[in-house]
Amino acid sequence: MSPHTPNAAAQFVAGVSINPNTNGLPGIAQLREVVGAMMTVGLILSVLALIIAAILWALGSNSSNPHLAGRGKTGVLIALGAAIVTGASVTLVNFFWNVGQQV
Repeated sequence: MSPHTPNAAAQFVAGVSINPNTNGLPGIAQLREVVGAMMTVGLILSVLALIIAAILWALGSNSSNPHLAGRGKTGVLIALGAAIVTGASVTLVNFFWNVGQQV
């Protein structure tokens, strides 16, 4: 093995440049629409879960049932977390993509 092999490999790796290709495959536009529709479904289901959890929380509090009230509180937090993750998913992926590009 020659002493120049590691340098040649390092130069080859440093010279590789790959970027996302938005028109490389057919169906990319349709896939974006499907992902957008799934985000909409996720947000709608988060709202539904929030409403149901709030009702359970209210019923548990009104009927002096701490277990039901606690489950309702947990459901509210989970529904809000799901809405945050769904709404911020594109921003989070873009952020980590940019961080990965700087490594």
